[in-house]
Amino acid sequence: MTIAAPERPAVKKQRKPTGLFIPELVFFEPDALKYPKGEQIMEWVKARNIPFRMTTSHNRITNLPGETEVEQYKIAKRTLVVGLRKTLAFDQSKPSADYAIPIATGCMGHCHYCYLQTTLGAKPYIRVYVNTGDILDAAKKYIDERAPEITTFEAACTSDPLGLEHITGSLAELITFMAAEPLGRLRFVTKYQHVDPLLKLNHNGHTRIRFSINADYVIKNFEPATSRFEERIEAAGKVARAGYPLGFIIAPIIWHEGWEEGYAELLSKLAETLPPDAGKGLTFEMIQHRFTKTAKAVIEKRYPKSKLEMDIEKRKKKWGRWGQNKYVYPDEQQTALREFITERIFEHFPEAGIDYFT
Repeated sequence: MTIAAPERPAVKKQRKPTGLFIPELVFFEPDALKYPKGEQIMEWVKARNIPFRMTTSHNRITNLPGETEVEQYKIAKRTLVVGLRKTLAFDQSKPSADYAIPIATGCMGHCHYCYLQTTLGAKPYIRVYVNTGDILDAAKKYIDERAPEITTFEAACTSDPLGLEHITGSLAELITFMAAEPLGRLRFVTKYQHVDPLLKLNHNGHTRIRFSINADYVIKNFEPATSRFEERIEAAGKVARAGYPLGFIIAPIIWHEGWEEGYAELLSKLAETLPPDAGKGLTFEMIQHRFTKTAKAVIEKRYPKSKLEMDIEKRKKKWGRWGQNKYVYPDEQQTALREFITERIFEHFPEAGIDYFT
C-alpha cells in the first residue's frame, strides 16, 4: 500500500518592502551648499557615491541622458536637484488647505494620471529646497496676517514629500514648527510608507497625515513606483498610534469594470487593518479622475501602454481653475461614485467626516 505524503501548506512569499528613493544623479545650486541642509544632502550623496553636478539654477536642468524623450523623462524622475526656493509667495491650495507650502517639487512615483505630468511640463525632475527657514518665516507671516483664524498649509501640492524625507528632513521641520503655532496647521498626503522618522516628533495634533488609497485595480495598473496598499495602511496605523490626526484621499476615483466591488473591498480592508479607535476624527477626501487635452497627449506619449481611459466623448467638460477645460465623468456617473463610496465610508467609519467630493 502506498501512503501519500502529507501535502505541505503553501508558503506565501514575503514581498520586499518598497525601498527608499535613491536618486541616480544629483544637481546642486552653488548657494544651496551655504545652508546646513544643503551640506547635509551633499554628505548624504557622497556617502552613497551618487554622481553629482553643479547647476546655475534648479529651473534649468538640461542635457539629461537618454536618447528619446521617454528615456529622458524616466531618467529625470530619478534625478534630484537641490536648490533654494526664491518665490516665497504661497499659492492657494483649495479645497485641501488655505495655502501650499513649498518644500519640494516633483515626485519619484510614476502615477499615469498625475496632474504633475502637465504642471511640471518639461521639468519632471525632483527639486528640494534647502532654505526651509525662509519658507517657515513666510508661513509665519501668513499665520499672523489671518489671526485669529487658523491657517492651514498643504505640503504635498507639487510633490510627495514623505518620499524625500530621508534625504531632506523637511517635513520634520514643518511638523515641529506647526506644533508651536496655535493658529497654524499642516497637512500632507502620501503614497509611501516611510513614516518612522515622524512618529516620535512633538506634533501637538497640528499636522494631519493623509494617505492616498484606491481600488486594487487602480493601484496595480496606474501607480508604479509607489508603496503597496498594505504598506500604506500599515503606515497609517503607525501614524494613528502616534496621535497624529489621520486622513485618506480616495483619488482619483476611476470608473472601471467592477468598480463597486473594488471600492467596497478597499473600505472593508481599511476597516479591518486600522486600529479600532482610528475612526475618531478620521477624514476622507474624494477626487474623481479628470484630465485636460494637454494631459491626455502627454500621458499617452510617456505611458503608451497605459490602460487609463481618457475618452473625451465619454466625459463631461468642466472649466478648469487654470484656464483649461478638463474632462470629468458625466453627472450620473459622478453621483453613483459619490453615493456608493460615501455609503461604504460611513458603514465602516460612522464617526468619520468627508471633507469634499470633486
